[in-house]
Amino acid sequence: QLQLVESGGDRVQPGGSLRLSCAASGFTLDYYAISWFRQAPGKEREGVSCVSRGGGSITYADSVKGRFTISRDNAKNTVYLQMNSLKAEDTAVYYCAARRYSCSGKVSEYVYWGQGTQVTVSS
Repeated sequence: QLQLVESGGDRVQPGGSLRLSCAASGFTLDYYAISWFRQAPGKEREGVSCVSRGGGSITYADSVKGRFTISRDNAKNTVYLQMNSLKAEDTAVYYCAARRYSCSGKVSEYVYWGQGTQVTVSS
């Protein structure tokens, strides 16, 4: 069974940090670009960050630049999202998604999706 599984979501105070993981099973991530999206209640799903197949191209949403870092470990078939200096507005369900080779900001262009992990930033 081909699937992505996110983990690492939690409730943290503003200014705190979390590291999300996205692990693939049933297929190798080597040939896929991986994106993190998030969706807050009542809002559309939005792209947060993406790393290309080989890791040579990385993009971030303006709202997270300088605070979030995406990385991939193909040997572990896992992609990470390190989130620092968290703000209340980062509260959302975070999803990872995979598409062949290159990054895209379009939700519809991703083939595989995880089930999501909840991040809540609150004092």
